[in-house]
Amino acid sequence: MTPPEQAAVSRFPVPALDELPQDIRQRILAVQEKSGFIPNVFLALAHRPDEFRAFFAYHDALMEKPGNLSKAEREMIVVATSSVNQCQYCVIAHGAILRIRAKNPLIADQVAANYRKADITERQQAMLDFALKVSQAAHLVGEADFEALKIHGFVEEDIWDMTAIAGFFGMSNRLANVANIRPNAEFYSLGR
Repeated sequence: MTPPEQAAVSRFPVPALDELPQDIRQRILAVQEKSGFIPNVFLALAHRPDEFRAFFAYHDALMEKPGNLSKAEREMIVVATSSVNQCQYCVIAHGAILRIRAKNPLIADQVAANYRKADITERQQAMLDFALKVSQAAHLVGEADFEALKIHGFVEEDIWDMTAIAGFFGMSNRLANVANIRPNAEFYSLGR
């Protein structure tokens, strides 16, 4: 077994920073400056520049925008759906972001292990119930699901956001799993 510090970032090629197009290199270096390290997903996706750009543009459109879902709630959706999809990278990486955004060192582990027993609100549980249904059985989503969310004050735009986040990270989870993208060691201590 390869020690974690020597394991490959991805099973696919990982280009050197100086080989990358300037816009991608600048984005990666900006992330490194802000966080103190380069998350492995940036390196793993960089070997396909057009897909890198599209992936992070959609990621940012979903995860960084203002709205009725807080940034922490958006991360809860990622952690809960990634846990069910067994995506180690996304659970670890987005768990770290969730801990920071929620200002709660326990929340990510609770949501990943079993969000139904996590210290979250009924509103957040309804949000995660819906996101998991989208993630695992979208063909069964119907009007009753929308009504259950509206009881908790969610509007149509919120429901679209929940759906888009669950769908986008379903794709991301599959890429990360097949590529065997390794979580950075730095994620484990963030927000604790």
